[in-house]
Amino acid sequence: MSHTSREKAKLIARVRRIKGQLEGIERALEADAACVEVLRQIASVRGAVSGLTAEVMEDHLREHVLAPSSDLERHQGGEEMIEVIRAYMK
Repeated sequence: MSHTSREKAKLIARVRRIKGQLEGIERALEADAACVEVLRQIASVRGAVSGLTAEVMEDHLREHVLAPSSDLERHQGGEEMIEVIRAYMK
């Protein structure tokens, strides 16, 4: 996936921020933080993961559905996206 390679540093930075947020939830749980604080942190992680997912999905659509070099590649890119959306919606 050449498009993820081009954006690798940005995507890895996002994943590392999410990892830090998850570690924050772990620390909050270990410290017996108020449940509302833990819930806020969980909501933040969910939003961050959703944002990352949307970005990678958008990149896939642009690279493999909107701008492929052949109709076969376009069809394959579309089918892959359908697969991912079905998994995401479960």
